[in-house]
Amino acid sequence: MAIKILADSASDLTTEDCQKYDIEVLPLTVQLDGEEYQDGVTISPKKVYDAMRNGKAPKTAQVSPQLFKDSFEKHIEEGNTVIYLAFSSELSGTYQGAKLMEQEVKEKHPDANLHIIDTKCASLGYGLVVLRAAELAQSGASVEEILEASKHNALHMEHIFTVDDLEYLYRGGRVSKTAAFVGTLLKIKPLLHVEDGKLIPLEKIRGSKKVYKRMLEIMDERGMDLSDQVIGISHGDALDVAESIADMFREKWNVKDVKINMVGSSIGAHAGPGTIAVFFLNDKQK
Repeated sequence: MAIKILADSASDLTTEDCQKYDIEVLPLTVQLDGEEYQDGVTISPKKVYDAMRNGKAPKTAQVSPQLFKDSFEKHIEEGNTVIYLAFSSELSGTYQGAKLMEQEVKEKHPDANLHIIDTKCASLGYGLVVLRAAELAQSGASVEEILEASKHNALHMEHIFTVDDLEYLYRGGRVSKTAAFVGTLLKIKPLLHVEDGKLIPLEKIRGSKKVYKRMLEIMDERGMDLSDQVIGISHGDALDVAESIADMFREKWNVKDVKINMVGSSIGAHAGPGTIAVFFLNDKQK
């Protein structure tokens, strides 16, 4: 009996990540120009960012409940244990959809070994939680060990990010039209974080260089053994910026590893091109 790790496309994991660790990713839906696409399957983040730069406003929808049902049943009928680590329930209805399908599947398969965890995480912060679970599964860890580690990592995962243009957050209902206009006019860069699964504004900073410097300061304040963990950086089609920030991390903390992935279509549709986010484990006593 194998332990199968499932995630959804808001984890911003690459195809290589998923192949290496045998992770199955279920796609959210991206709606653009009247068409529906499967995030990471039939549409690329680059296409979404280019459309946004041209004034388009893509929308997203949760993973189809039927996809969950089909995947859960397939693995259970093969005799596998299923652990689905979900995108934050505060940012999507995907987790709730999975829970509804869990109920249906367990009615048909009462002995199903199926576990669903709301990570309260997003983007590569969520992806790092998934990767660690998959590493443990490959190394022969028990279901209980994987669940415990996943809950701990999800609880302690910090998300610190900024966006290049407040207009995209305005479209997603995160800031007011006035704040977006004034912020863009004054070149104000918002610094945000995730708290209990929700996007929360942290500070407003004028200028990109200052905001990246402040990110490092917050990591210093909140981080736990930064030199001994994998730091994540996700970017909205801004690889050069992400790489320069990674160099700062290596120089400052001599970190174990920096993982750089592009922000996928489902999250990028709301955050926009130029987004930069960093992810690390904090030392809060929770």
